[in-house]
Amino acid sequence: MPETREDPFVTHRGLLFTVAYEMLGSAADADDVLQESWLRWAEVDRTEVLDPRSYLVRIVTRQALNRRRTLARRREDYVGEWLPEPLLTTPDVAEDVELAESVSMAMLTVLETLGPTERAVFVLREVFDMPYGEIGEAVGKSAAAVRQIARRARDHVSARQPRIAVSPPEQAAVVERFLAALRTGRLLDLLDVMAPDVVLTADGGGVVPAAAAPVHGADVVAALLARTDRVVDTAAVWLNGAPAGRVEIDGQVAAVSVQVKDGRIARIYVVANPHKLTRLGETADLAR
Repeated sequence: MPETREDPFVTHRGLLFTVAYEMLGSAADADDVLQESWLRWAEVDRTEVLDPRSYLVRIVTRQALNRRRTLARRREDYVGEWLPEPLLTTPDVAEDVELAESVSMAMLTVLETLGPTERAVFVLREVFDMPYGEIGEAVGKSAAAVRQIARRARDHVSARQPRIAVSPPEQAAVVERFLAALRTGRLLDLLDVMAPDVVLTADGGGVVPAAAAPVHGADVVAALLARTDRVVDTAAVWLNGAPAGRVEIDGQVAAVSVQVKDGRIARIYVVANPHKLTRLGETADLAR
């Protein structure tokens, strides 16, 4: 993909990647969408483009919608629970609260329950604040239809992902307690850091062992995690705009993100599928 400083595609690449990632939940697929979008952008007469940023977002949105439809069968055939691909981020992503929330594992998991068009409309409106008319051009709907879709999508997401205000320092402290409990394997320490109704979701993709369905309840989750005979190595990292952990158990690496509520962990997301962990060595460029 040719890159020059003057090209709007390069200028807005972080934004375009973020749009594609939030619509697909996969960095690899987002990269493919950007490649396809670049090829289409290269054929455009730039003198006729009044707003390159909006024009590029529309191109990426259309390509992401096409990719989303081709991914439908792959998701249906996926072994076990499917979770978004975790991204290594910098702490400054958390300074944009709306961006950090929109790329969180919790939010991306909820967005999976929306249809492709609903998801595109929600992302473009709620995260990037695009006008209804521009969104309509991107998804092939009228502005009035987009307004209705946006309202339905917003209600759908709000019902499944209530806003929980947790500062990064508070989240980091809870994550550190959790990682320490994992290292020692002490059941009581794990129980102390988790909410009674905690839910653990693990994604092994059929490649590595993982719970086939979400695990509910602190007693069951703690019992699953508390094994002192394992060699456990942990490191605190920033994933998807929030403090999280990189965990290695008996040589098997996993990315662990959590949702904190009232000082305890309410949800645990474990991505162990090695095909989804290839980005943990490089920081993602996310932008709005």
